[in-house]
Amino acid sequence: MSPVRWLRALAVVGATALLLASSCSWQLGPVIPKGVPPPAGAVVPPVDTHAKGRPADQLHAWAAQRAPAMHIPVTALEAYGYAARVAEVENPNCHIAWTTLAGIGQVESHHGTYHGATLFPNGDVRPPIRGVVLDGTNGTMRIIDSEAGGMDGAPDTVRAMGPMQFIPETWREYGVDANNDGVISVDNIDDAALSAAGYLCWRGKDLATARGWITALWAYNDSDVYARAVRDWATAYAAGLSL
Repeated sequence: MSPVRWLRALAVVGATALLLASSCSWQLGPVIPKGVPPPAGAVVPPVDTHAKGRPADQLHAWAAQRAPAMHIPVTALEAYGYAARVAEVENPNCHIAWTTLAGIGQVESHHGTYHGATLFPNGDVRPPIRGVVLDGTNGTMRIIDSEAGGMDGAPDTVRAMGPMQFIPETWREYGVDANNDGVISVDNIDDAALSAAGYLCWRGKDLATARGWITALWAYNDSDVYARAVRDWATAYAAGLSL
């Protein structure tokens, strides 16, 4: 075989191999970004998960010491730490860290302060934070609420809601009352953080693994850019810093 024909044959073989590899790429799964899961950060002190009143208040000293350097409201950091501690008790195989919850809280709503909202000491966020209408326009996904009227009071309207930006149907399934006020409120950061922890644990199973962490994040928001943003914020928080 001449050198020219040999090179042509080699090119064909190479192109075929690339085509086969690309057609079978689903077998390898999506690429997991480097640096996941992010570090767990400062250890959260033990808490009484059955305490009266707002249980996250038990973490006030821990949160107040760290929050300023990370530019996180103390109330929000209490909520993230408490949610991680409860998850550790209720689902010890999940290994969700407060840093991941804080990363999500920052990306989703600046810890309940987006667009001038105020985070109150009991965890309530006012005015309520609502995302854009998810009707398939302007690059959004089209999501129809399974219940007539929707949680926003408008027929079939779906918006992400609250400091952790839950979709209504997901909130109805995973929402919990974390601050013992008798109300399961998507607009309360205690309720939202603990609900997010439960959802992430269910979807990712073991968030101490790279596959488990990224699976949970993709379930929360199916975007590589989003997952990397949460990773970067969580990594900074683990070091006691802000980006």
